Amino acid sequence: MSAEIRIAETDDEIAACFPVIHALRPHLSEPEFVPLIRRMEAGAYRLAYLAEHGRPVAVAGFRIGENLPWGRFMYVDDLVTDPAHRSRGHGRTMLSWLKRHAAEAGCGQLRLDSGVQRKDAHRFYEREGMEMVSLHFMMPIPGD
Repeated sequence: MSAEIRIAETDDEIAACFPVIHALRPHLSEPEFVPLIRRMEAGAYRLAYLAEHGRPVAVAGFRIGENLPWGRFMYVDDLVTDPAHRSRGHGRTMLSWLKRHAAEAGCGQLRLDSGVQRKDAHRFYEREGMEMVSLHFMMPIPGD
């Protein structure tokens, strides 16, 4: 499959990614999506997309970072293919692009978290050579 993956730079490109991201993140609202992405870009977040016929069918949100336990790494916040376009190799293409982009950025690792309920995603990641290496814990912080 020949596909071009691009970084969403314009508001229109970012907005076009919303329907795909919404499949993974249904709590997000469309009117707030572009402003949210713009705020996250200040923390190095980038949104990449694979388009078919001018429309995004797979989207990845990622950031390049560096820390003590991992060194320089790429963290993938979001990786999703439009449900109507799954099982066509788009996820594999996007993950391959992310690996190349991480290598070009000098990263030694590509990391992501996946919800424990996403068994199909876990099988995909393992088929693509990723290892399950940790558990991720969280604790809500009560607001006012």
